Amino acid sequence: MPKFSQSSLDKLATCDRRLQQVFNEAIKHFDCTVTEGHRGEEAQNRAFAEGKSKLKFPFGNHNSMPSKAVDVYPYPIDMNDTKRFYYFAGFVMGIATSMGIKLRFGGDWDGDTQINDQKFNDLVHWEIVG
Repeated sequence: MPKFSQSSLDKLATCDRRLQQVFNEAIKHFDCTVTEGHRGEEAQNRAFAEGKSKLKFPFGNHNSMPSKAVDVYPYPIDMNDTKRFYYFAGFVMGIATSMGIKLRFGGDWDGDTQINDQKFNDLVHWEIVG
């Protein structure tokens, strides 16, 4: 059974308890790694400057404490394998739904389950809705 590294656990610990619950369940069945939870001002503004975020600090969901957003990659990381990101997304959304937790995935911002209508894809981004 996969498990999080200490680095992933530390980053996940900066997140809303509901994100922790979902991804602590997901890791039992699907290997993944947490690359970012809470994001401070410098990191947020760097992500904005690099085009990885549409929002400057303090307006991103990563900027609250606890963070309302987390970045999680299916492991092993292969940025060219976008199908695996979407497969992982379906898995995570199923877990969240079964737990009564509403999430937004950065590959389906409007939550309509249509992935071809996105103008900005952030396939590692997950955030609490509500």
